[in-house]
Amino acid sequence: MRTPRAVVFDTDGVLLPTAARHAAAWKETFDGCLLPWARRSGGRPRAFDAVREYRELVDGRSRLDGVRAFLAARRIDLPPGEPGDPPGCDTVQAVAHRKERIFSEMVRTEAPRAFDDVRPALLGLRDMRVGCAAVSASRHARSLLEAAGLADWFEVIVDGAEAQERGLAGKPAPALFLEAAGRLGVGPEDAAVVEDALVGVEAGRRGRFGLVVGIDRDGDPRTADALRAHGAHLVLSGLGGLPAALEGSLP
Repeated sequence: MRTPRAVVFDTDGVLLPTAARHAAAWKETFDGCLLPWARRSGGRPRAFDAVREYRELVDGRSRLDGVRAFLAARRIDLPPGEPGDPPGCDTVQAVAHRKERIFSEMVRTEAPRAFDDVRPALLGLRDMRVGCAAVSASRHARSLLEAAGLADWFEVIVDGAEAQERGLAGKPAPALFLEAAGRLGVGPEDAAVVEDALVGVEAGRRGRFGLVVGIDRDGDPRTADALRAHGAHLVLSGLGGLPAALEGSLP
């Protein structure tokens, strides 16, 4: 048995407690559009579920993919629109830009911080000479990691802005994780992925990473079961036990 040579971390919900802000931004985005959408179809609006629908449909996905997944689940048909569409409710692009505007306003009002267990875990991995990378579908990830004082802990950061520039497919495709591992000079079979999103765990398995760790910070058995069902090899309640869990974890 051997220890992974590298670990690729998701950012929101794993390193930073920003997942709740994303969920709130998605709720404000969709709830503000559901009434006009319902008026067009003659139906009744049903509010966005910031727990179940967030986790199942948008968590871990790019903004555009998240909008598409929600609209498909609700059987709402919108034209794709253009990248220059202003924030609104009339096109997929407009809804994605609406979410971006709302989330950007949220992060401007409060400085980000890391979870308390992040730095001790990263220090433990540094002592083990395990390379570390951070990835995110969010274009804000790099700036948030810098503001939280975490950026220097990672040899590689791949955020949503760079993913778009490089044409990297979003989760559940493994492109973000494979890009990060490749920059660390490690193949996926010698690396671990640490994720809290269901699509992120699925991406880790699709990328054939040697170990996929699910993070369930809420301690919800249903969440832990869902992470395992999507492919997590093991589920932890936080990063505190990560260095010990990685030792000798690969065949």
